[in-house]
Amino acid sequence: MFACAGCGAELTAPVSRVALPVHTHYGAWEQLHPPLMEPATYAVEPRPTGLPRRPWDEVGEELAAEQGVYLPQHSVSFGPRGAVVIAPGDSRGMALIPEKCAGYCMGIDGRDGPNLACEGCGRAVATRVDDCGLWQAVWLEPDAVRRVPSGLPAVPVPGWDELESYAVPPVELDGSWSRRWEAAVPVALAHLVVACEGRPVALPGPLAELLGDTGAGCLPAGPPVLTTILAGPGTPVLRSGADILVVPRHPVTGEPWRPPHGAATVVPLDIGVWAHLVLPGEPSPLPASGRLPEGVLRDDYPLPLRPRHGFWPHDRAFRDTLAHLPGIRSPELRAYYDRYAKT
Repeated sequence: MFACAGCGAELTAPVSRVALPVHTHYGAWEQLHPPLMEPATYAVEPRPTGLPRRPWDEVGEELAAEQGVYLPQHSVSFGPRGAVVIAPGDSRGMALIPEKCAGYCMGIDGRDGPNLACEGCGRAVATRVDDCGLWQAVWLEPDAVRRVPSGLPAVPVPGWDELESYAVPPVELDGSWSRRWEAAVPVALAHLVVACEGRPVALPGPLAELLGDTGAGCLPAGPPVLTTILAGPGTPVLRSGADILVVPRHPVTGEPWRPPHGAATVVPLDIGVWAHLVLPGEPSPLPASGRLPEGVLRDDYPLPLRPRHGFWPHDRAFRDTLAHLPGIRSPELRAYYDRYAKT
């Protein structure tokens, strides 16, 4: 759990570390969001976040690169590294600081800095965010808290063969696209752009069918010269001949899956998206015999949800991910980005 660095008061319930979700900083504008983190978990943001921020023209490329930013931005954060994020329901012993609770619309967006104080000593220790367009979360200030053992047994890290339960459907119940998909897919596309070093590449079949031209619009133009496939545990990759493997990102460690043999280039994809595309769905609870004609859907259990409009990747998620990948500095990729930025 986490405790106040000043007085030692407990500030969270017992929590276990998981990978920082790839959609952490990318929400849907003018919409209320659910909590970012699952109960009893926490994640760490390794990049600098928050204030102070300095204009790009003042910082320059060399100093920006030290902060992990490799493309021109409006401003660069020089805030602390290692901010800890938890679900709001896992916070304990903290009270809102009323004069720091500004927001854009329906909640608090953290624009004024830490807005939660330790009830034990009054020290500002965290920031609650829940405004529209933001995932609900409590961000603990890395210099204001410390980790302490909870005394509970460690939660085991799931193996690569335990991924089916992580699948996230692409469509919400109201027919809108999943906010997680809208952010996670362009993050993977940014990694794919850097992996192919500016050369045209074809999307894996299931992703190409799902995204259509909107996904292809993020990639270098021209007839594909590289091939990709969705790969991971249980998939036949040794004889695929693909240039790039799009693989799941482990939900706890954050590391991408890698094939047992070979040195193929891998591109990480959010585990929820990957599992939905690759792993088999829930089978029908009723027995069936024979085969239905191509394109005919079963009607003995609920039909899959269909989106009410085409998929549109979260543009800021794509651009921001590119800006934080060192490979984008190569001349070929900078030329690609300059062309993309004008579209």
